[in-house]
Amino acid sequence: MVKDFFSAIEDRRSYYSLSKERVVPNKRIKEVIDHAVQYSPSAFNSQSARVIVLTGQSHDQLWDITKKTLRKAVGDKDFEKTEEKMKSFINGYGTVLFFEDQATIDRLQEQYKTYAENFPIWSNQSSAILQFVVWTSLEIEGFGASLQHYNPLIDDEVSKTWDISRDWKLIAQMPFGTPTAEPDDKDFSPLEERVKYYH
Repeated sequence: MVKDFFSAIEDRRSYYSLSKERVVPNKRIKEVIDHAVQYSPSAFNSQSARVIVLTGQSHDQLWDITKKTLRKAVGDKDFEKTEEKMKSFINGYGTVLFFEDQATIDRLQEQYKTYAENFPIWSNQSSAILQFVVWTSLEIEGFGASLQHYNPLIDDEVSKTWDISRDWKLIAQMPFGTPTAEPDDKDFSPLEERVKYYH
């Protein structure tokens, strides 16, 4: 599928109604995500981003873990809406987990002491760029996705289940799949209130 840059940005939305239907081969999903990780910028070219892609049983397991963890945290009362949300994610094809390698950030803080306090901020900014690139890239391929943040509640169980280094800090989760419903219309604030130009 070929889209111009602006169309891809416009069409990237939060999709919560998903199916497990695969719109491109797994090989293409790997190409898209590898490309995003390779070429998304990072401060000092730190390349601190780490990504795990879960599909099939691993994808389902993640959202089972999340559901069980949330039930423990909030109890059974008023859990129906949360359970429906978990079901919408598990109905998808896969999930991208975004991490930042804290060992890389610690090393840069030690190496560049003048900027030490900025490296965690820059790390989050770099991760946000990568998340946007992956999200938009998946949209171009025909998938719908959304961005979730159930960390740090699920961090320990996720690390244990997939034997993830303790240096990898979980930043976000991106469930994706074939959209089965369109997102609601989106309202925009006037650009004149949000952007200023000076000559």
